[in-house]
Amino acid sequence: MNSLKTAESVSLAHPDKVCDQISDAILDACLKDDPKTRSAIEVLGGHGIITVTGELTTKTYVNIRKIAKEIYKDCGYEEEIGVTVNVVEQSPEIKKGVDVDGAGDQGIMVGYATVDTPEMLPLEVVLSRKLTKAMGRHDGKAQVTVEDGKIRKIVTSLCESGDMSDVKLDKAVKEFEKYLADDVKNIKDIWLRNPNGSWTIGGFHADTGLTGRKLAVDNYGPHIPLGGGCFSGKDATKVDRSAAYMARKVAVDYLKKKGAKEVYVHIAYAIGLAEPLMATVTLDGHQEKIKGYNLKPRAIIDFLKLRVPQYRETAKYGHFGNGFRWDKTTSKK
Repeated sequence: MNSLKTAESVSLAHPDKVCDQISDAILDACLKDDPKTRSAIEVLGGHGIITVTGELTTKTYVNIRKIAKEIYKDCGYEEEIGVTVNVVEQSPEIKKGVDVDGAGDQGIMVGYATVDTPEMLPLEVVLSRKLTKAMGRHDGKAQVTVEDGKIRKIVTSLCESGDMSDVKLDKAVKEFEKYLADDVKNIKDIWLRNPNGSWTIGGFHADTGLTGRKLAVDNYGPHIPLGGGCFSGKDATKVDRSAAYMARKVAVDYLKKKGAKEVYVHIAYAIGLAEPLMATVTLDGHQEKIKGYNLKPRAIIDFLKLRVPQYRETAKYGHFGNGFRWDKTTSKK
């Protein structure tokens, strides 16, 4: 039976991705001087205003307004924008559980790896990302539909304003020709470019953005289950982030060492407790318990070195498949 799958990606200048990057840039700035920072930063942006809110417990000082404006400009937006900040310290009730190395929240984290691509991600996810990376610093989205490893449809929506010299879409699509189905003679026949017509007003001028709204984009696409919440703005005591990264690491290791074609990992936690309630790996449909890994939050943080600045990069084009530490296999079984 033929299998159709579609995935989308968004550019680094997409409103939601701008907010993700601001959240993580604030975390990175704190971790630079205080590796034990506790952070849960949310950003809302739209129509001339960026609002930063959430919880932040740190021994250092960072200029949140300055960081927000710097990231906004680095994403390609030149105009001035207002920034409001409403940030408080972490709840003492959450703190007491984390202080004894318990999980910062309950949740079920999903890891995944496949042999379908060198990135160990679904093909449709990899291809859609290549398109948004080729959009430079412009608001945009891409969507790719594949059928049994062959491209059936491409959609790109790109805001065409300002200097477009950094856009390399045609070059990127040219590299897709090896994935075309046999009955597709010309890639232009299946490529929908700005299907709604001219698009010149983008970013926060046209739409709002919010941290954590692109969950499927951040993970493995819409055909792989999602577990916990968003990643951006959260320090590694939040298992939404750290355990999701560890789940990917375990999936990659099992894929490589067990010779599987597809691996799913599921790890569940309760707030305040260090040991996971469930830790399973499913290899080509066969489930077993994960063995050989310390899955306590503190152990994960140390193993993956999650107390150092690195997070804004994860917020740009997906948290998996971009060569991060949790994308690489080790000798551990």
